[in-house]
Amino acid sequence: MRIIVISDTHGSYSAIESVFIRNSDADWFIHLGDGESELDRFVTSHKEFAPRIIHVAGNCDYDSLSPDHFILPAVEHKIFAAHGHKFGVRSSLQHLKLVAKENGCDIILFGHTHERFMSYEDGIWLLNPGSAACPRDEKYPSFGTIDVSEYGVLVNIADV
Repeated sequence: MRIIVISDTHGSYSAIESVFIRNSDADWFIHLGDGESELDRFVTSHKEFAPRIIHVAGNCDYDSLSPDHFILPAVEHKIFAAHGHKFGVRSSLQHLKLVAKENGCDIILFGHTHERFMSYEDGIWLLNPGSAACPRDEKYPSFGTIDVSEYGVLVNIADV
């Protein structure tokens, strides 16, 4: 199973389109918030992607009806995805990890900081794909990939 993870596009339709079209064979596309309007525009233009797109509301997705987190089963794993602002990810990942563990998740996806982050801690994969439009870590705009199979999990961050 291949999952494309993108976050914090903040109005950049071209970032979403570039990443999604280049990876059109992915099983799932996850948008971690702060980009709902351009994601809606993409889905309107590319309806064939709609059944494979999941997203959460970010702190800049004003008046959104989207959930602030979700859980996705992935082969023998469970993914917990959230924008991160309601879990205090700028100061610590502890609350996010606690809630994910309580829900039996071993892969955590979050955004909000606009900074790439990838780690494996205490049996849990953590991935922040960074911002696909306006990074704050002096690196290029980025997105994440997750490959899940019966052999394990492979997590990566790539430039947009």
